[in-house]
Amino acid sequence: MPARRLTAGWVIPIEGRPIERGVMLVGEDGRIRAVGPDASVPRPPEALVENYDDGALLPGLVNTHTHLELTGLEGQVSGTDFAAWIRSVRELKAARSPEQFLAAARRGVASCFAAGVTAVADTGDSGTAIRALAEAGVAGVAYHEVFGPHPDQACDSLRGLQQSVAELARYATERLRLGVSPHAPYTVSGPLYAATSRWARAEALPLAVHLAESRAESQLLGRGAGAFADAWRERKIPLPSPLGRTPVEWLDDHGVLGEGTLCIHLVQAGRDDLDRIARSGSAVAHCPLSNRAHQHGDAPVAGLLSRGVRVGLGTDSVLSVGRLDLVAEARAAGRLAGLDAERGLALCTLEGARALGLEAQIGSLVPGKWGDCTVIRCAAGSDGRPPYQELLASGPDDVLATFVGGRDVYRAGGPV
Repeated sequence: MPARRLTAGWVIPIEGRPIERGVMLVGEDGRIRAVGPDASVPRPPEALVENYDDGALLPGLVNTHTHLELTGLEGQVSGTDFAAWIRSVRELKAARSPEQFLAAARRGVASCFAAGVTAVADTGDSGTAIRALAEAGVAGVAYHEVFGPHPDQACDSLRGLQQSVAELARYATERLRLGVSPHAPYTVSGPLYAATSRWARAEALPLAVHLAESRAESQLLGRGAGAFADAWRERKIPLPSPLGRTPVEWLDDHGVLGEGTLCIHLVQAGRDDLDRIARSGSAVAHCPLSNRAHQHGDAPVAGLLSRGVRVGLGTDSVLSVGRLDLVAEARAAGRLAGLDAERGLALCTLEGARALGLEAQIGSLVPGKWGDCTVIRCAAGSDGRPPYQELLASGPDDVLATFVGGRDVYRAGGPV
């Protein structure tokens, strides 16, 4: 790939001061070689040159929670409560073929690029997302899910997970890691959580879990009550042990929390839970619009940030939010936590990379990192102030171009 020299009305490195009429040079290896004012950045004669006077160049966005294999199913899920909604999703997935899952994941990747997203933490159990992500050169983590609420299933479920991971490992790249995801406390037994966590740490695999998302989950673990508990009794599944714990406490009891763990949602969490998350070193994928769509409530994002917890933003699936718009998630998170526009943009770039342990490679425009970036329509004003507010008010329709390792993967109005 030839070197590429991109100029824009503004360059927003995230780490470092914004640069009005700035330039970024990406080398032939896909890594950033220089960022700065035009006069300070080399002009290799072989480099492709592009100019976006009407745009701001910033790091590619980092979406810390997606389900790309579910693309195309939006509007098809039914259910009067969350437990019923989950059952409906399971039925829709059962009707899809492997080929349909792969086609859906590929469309999901394309929608990410069109929204300025260049890095993804995806969870799914079809095994197709990591293939689609690898094909497109996306950075991030593909977490393969495992299920099994009955304790007697634990050994078989773990063996199945290990076999799937061995088969999917061929898709892992320098930019894309393979991880595992014991799905949620209402679909995974304590023994399976403990066994999966031990194995993941032994194999240095990142781990993700849906945690403390709904009130029904808290009722299941706290009192053995609620919709999930009723479903377990109907299927003759033993209730979780021990009861009387919050979801965060229960996962900690089973050795799940830790530096390599990404906790998804974390809505039903009190002060002691937040302290426990902080002590464990776990990260959090905050999905404010999905949380609100399911009427789960608002996650205590301000409390997480004040404790130094690594927090990134996620959209969840199209089944929950329709369109994957990470900047809209940043606006919602900012309102919840009282953040300014600059911090909001950091949450969906560098802070997301930190939540995934990838901050040395992506998330900011710094020489040596991958040349992952997006250009968002943004007219430079005459006051010389960085356009943080304008960028935070943008949406996917304002994305002009997206680049992965300096390679163009999206152009507004036409194919790359």
